[in-house]
Amino acid sequence: MAITKEKKQEIVVKLKDAFANAQSFVFVNFHGLNVLGISEMRRSLSAAGVTYFVAKKSLIRRALSEAKLEGEVPDLPGELAIAWSNDLIAPAREVYGFQKKNPDSLKIVGGIFEGKLLGMVDMTEIAMIPPLPILHGKFVNIINSPIQRFVILLDQIAAQKV
Repeated sequence: MAITKEKKQEIVVKLKDAFANAQSFVFVNFHGLNVLGISEMRRSLSAAGVTYFVAKKSLIRRALSEAKLEGEVPDLPGELAIAWSNDLIAPAREVYGFQKKNPDSLKIVGGIFEGKLLGMVDMTEIAMIPPLPILHGKFVNIINSPIQRFVILLDQIAAQKV
């Protein structure tokens, strides 16, 4: 069923507003993903504060051309959806989690990060950044390691003197 001109204009306006207000976007090719998988992904994305929207590629390209972003628009093959959020890493991380479950039917094909258009490889690297609590734990472990070694050294010295 064809989309009316008014509906197309509404979609372009919605996308332009999203491009102006959100921090991070991921372009998702969802070719071959069944309705159950899409519904599960939408619920998970919504719980993480990520908006998921399916639109025609021509409308997405029109909104991107009017958004005046740095970089070149990546190749956008197949059925396309956009996931966006005010969290910089959440859209990429959440979609990447589903991509690992459905590698044949769901792919990150690019995105927008900090106002720059990025390709598939760059967005996948961003998606693999661990969550902040895990990064905090790794940082604490790095700080703790020299202290722990010093304590082991002192224990060895004390054991030799006894």
